[in-house]
Amino acid sequence: MHYHLRHTTKYSYGESAPVCQNLIRLRPRDLPWQRVLSHRLVIAPEPAGTAACTDYFGNQVEYFAIEEPHRGLAVTATSEVVLTSRSANSEHAPGPAWEEVVAELTTGAAANDPEVQQFRYPSPYVPVEERYGKYARPAFAPGRGIVAALREFTTRMHAEFQFDQRATHVGTTVGEAFDRRAGVCQDFAHVQISCLRSLGLAARYVSGYLRTSPPAGKPRLVGADASHAWVGAYCGSLGWIDFDPTNDVPVDLDHVTVAHGRDYGDISPFQGVILGGGAPVMSVAVDVVPHGEDR
Repeated sequence: MHYHLRHTTKYSYGESAPVCQNLIRLRPRDLPWQRVLSHRLVIAPEPAGTAACTDYFGNQVEYFAIEEPHRGLAVTATSEVVLTSRSANSEHAPGPAWEEVVAELTTGAAANDPEVQQFRYPSPYVPVEERYGKYARPAFAPGRGIVAALREFTTRMHAEFQFDQRATHVGTTVGEAFDRRAGVCQDFAHVQISCLRSLGLAARYVSGYLRTSPPAGKPRLVGADASHAWVGAYCGSLGWIDFDPTNDVPVDLDHVTVAHGRDYGDISPFQGVILGGGAPVMSVAVDVVPHGEDR
């Protein structure tokens, strides 16, 4: 799949702000199955300075500062990416038993690998507790292949948790979302990561975009696609495989990866500091358009 992406974030301030500084993670990652052909930022007002770097997790981070009075801010990131299918060597492969993966993480080859170990332990948004492991345990029968166990657990979460944008907010804890059995993709991902880490597995938070299709006979709505979050799980000899508990669909040609980290706090797409400005109002619009379709 060949996609053109547009992600526009707008802030409207209640009063003039003399300065703001921002970090953004909106550039898709270059990965074995994902190639970034182009990426461009358009920022208004014109920033006084910009810079780019790669963060600890290998994500692309861009910085800009506005040092003039302004009543609003608009940032549009446009990217072009090509995806190749990764399903052939992921969900259809049986993989090792899940206990073998835990053993590898504990005393085996991965025990001294910081690139994997950092995703086994509690992080600011993701607790590790017995109750989360207990919830996941029915899918993880003794000797069961890790991919089959993860697939079943993802399906179960999708069935038992309700997608409800009113149930949670960006600061909702895993415990609150777990008790309510409701939330948005960020909550689904955090809960699943807590459950997997509580079983001794390694799991990471993945952010990106999800291509959505309009109903039959309806036009594509501009800005109606979604910023999204899902889960990457370490599967031993198979490496990292991604799962989408919000939608219970394979993570493949409809998912564009932007960043990964321990939890949302590591890879928030937009972080900033504003001097003054009053209470800002934010709006976001995302388009994921296959190459050749109208944009």
